[in-house]
Amino acid sequence: MSGESGGRRAAFTQKTAEIAVAAVFLLFGAIVIFDSVRLGFSWGEEGPQAGYFPFYVALIICLSSVANLVRALMAKPERSKTFVEVGQLKLVLAVLVPTAIYTALIGWIGIYVASILFLGYFMRSLGKYPWWKVFAVSVGNSAVFFLIFEVWFIIPLPKGPIEALLGLN
Repeated sequence: MSGESGGRRAAFTQKTAEIAVAAVFLLFGAIVIFDSVRLGFSWGEEGPQAGYFPFYVALIICLSSVANLVRALMAKPERSKTFVEVGQLKLVLAVLVPTAIYTALIGWIGIYVASILFLGYFMRSLGKYPWWKVFAVSVGNSAVFFLIFEVWFIIPLPKGPIEALLGLN
């Protein structure tokens, strides 16, 4: 079941996914433990130090991750089912990668310009909308959110160099 089934190829198996997730959580817990030790994780004269609770929560995360990792490593290969097929993974990545790029761009070019590019990309590439609709909706959306957050609620959102050129910073 972990190979070909009905013309569908497995991108990776359930066992691989469980090992990867357990390893990521183990790494996360180890980082938190390391920083908790740096901050101090004992009980001081005035109560718990800054790293006390994060240390023990991270310790539980690490122990659980090790248990899951051992369980996944000991699973028989024939019992490992397909976790995700190549076609399904491509669909997920078609949304995940542009979203990650959008998130990274917010810090450099601001949320409004990044949102115009993000919406425009999805409307054009996935929706096949004509350029005039892409422009109208993506720019209109950012304009409406600018009015809502910056003007009416007076909540500043991250801006970039284009907003600075327009005097909106």
